Amino acid sequence: MDRIFDNTEKAFALKKDSELERAYFLFKMIANEPLVRIGTAVTNFALKAHLPVEGLIRATVFDHFCGGTTEDDCLQLVDRMYDYGVSAILDYSVEGKEEESQFDAAMQKKISLIEFAKNKDAISFAVLKPTALGRFALWQKVTEQGDLSDKEQQEWQRIENRIDAICQRAAACEVYLLIDGEESWMQDAADELVEKMMRRYNEEKAYIFNTVQCYRWDRMDYVKKLHEKAKTDGFKVGLKIVRGAYMEKEAERAKEKGYQNPICASKQATDENFNKVMAYIMNDLDVFSLFVGSHNEASNYLAMELMRDLGIANNDHRIWFGQLLGMSDHLTFNLAAEGYNSVKLIPFGPVKDVMPYLIRRAQENTSVAGQTTRELDLLKKEKERRGI
Repeated sequence: MDRIFDNTEKAFALKKDSELERAYFLFKMIANEPLVRIGTAVTNFALKAHLPVEGLIRATVFDHFCGGTTEDDCLQLVDRMYDYGVSAILDYSVEGKEEESQFDAAMQKKISLIEFAKNKDAISFAVLKPTALGRFALWQKVTEQGDLSDKEQQEWQRIENRIDAICQRAAACEVYLLIDGEESWMQDAADELVEKMMRRYNEEKAYIFNTVQCYRWDRMDYVKKLHEKAKTDGFKVGLKIVRGAYMEKEAERAKEKGYQNPICASKQATDENFNKVMAYIMNDLDVFSLFVGSHNEASNYLAMELMRDLGIANNDHRIWFGQLLGMSDHLTFNLAAEGYNSVKLIPFGPVKDVMPYLIRRAQENTSVAGQTTRELDLLKKEKERRGI
């Protein structure tokens, strides 16, 4: 397999010299873990104290990792990426809401983004976080099969109605919908509800995608059981596979509550699980559609090899590759240049409201071994190629 991800000219074709310099500066900062901790604390304090720092945040970390404050803000970036064959997912990345009115507003926002994507060839997907539509504690109670009060049953029905409204609109508009994975102690309820939506709206084609977090050792079993149900009952399955985002939290809770840690024992075991799940899905594209959500070069190379060995065309509509805006451009743009279906997830929203997302991005980059170093090496190589 050719080392396509080393091509920095294609990787950073979208970036002006000034944007390349900014990216290099940001990743140099992110590489310093104590600095990230201090910067996070200072930023949180400044925002809560209403100090005038939004302009600075907007000009640095926000503009690197986010598309803008509104969906219209994002359009210029969306169009520029599409010129290079990269599609977009617009993600309104406002987190932590807990009121019914806010859940209804989140539903309307998701539906409006689906309508927005319907008329834009460059936007192929919408994305949904289950706990944006209902209280986490209720998702957890349903997962734990607790007895719901009449009030809670009505609340749960509203959650299902919100998800159904969004899924119905996605299928009607022929926009793929990625439903995020979350913590294991709420995930069973989400899995069951997403399966219900797949049965309802994935009759001919997979529009509704669940997320499989492959750092959980039980996920292959989940995929196999869902596969059997789909074959028996005649519906399509969309799956986005990722490694996962809640490792420390999962381990701490398992230890505190005294149950087996749901996370694989090692990074290697997670990588192996991810690759096995990916290969299993690719071997039955009559049932499955696959979104490979990975910043790992080895897994992306393996996906390309599997497609080649199985005779799957690079642009087969049932396989997509995706990365986050501001990260791993060497994967996204080089995959697109080779004709693969390639996507960037573009977060957007008010600067203050998107800060929890941005802080998590910075923290994840410091904790993923080699991620920031690889970004810096590629940016440095491209700077040298351009002579800047």
